[in-house]
Amino acid sequence: QVQLVESGGALVQAGGSLRLSCAASGSIGSNNAMCWYRQAPGKQRDLVAAITSGGTTNYADSVKGRFTISRDNAKNTVYLQMNSLKPEDTAVYYCNLVVVVVSIRINYWGQGTQVTVSS
Repeated sequence: QVQLVESGGALVQAGGSLRLSCAASGSIGSNNAMCWYRQAPGKQRDLVAAITSGGTTNYADSVKGRFTISRDNAKNTVYLQMNSLKPEDTAVYYCNLVVVVVSIRINYWGQGTQVTVSS
């Protein structure tokens, strides 16, 4: 069974930086994508950034140039470096792992970590 454990959420002032980590335990295969989503109170959960097992990345327009997603395949860990944080970045950040087996996509979610940016 795959489990995701996130860490790094905190309270930070606007303009500051945080680094989120998400470690996956269990077998995640060689064809997968690791992603970060966020959900603010009263809003839907949105994709922030994604990185495939091959290293291809994708970002939401709102975080381009400020956030960087990376991964350490040896540790099955994905990181989200967040710079120039804004109050609107305040949300619960969720780690998501998509494992592709043949043509089947299996989703796993972490428990979430709170990021609060004060103005």
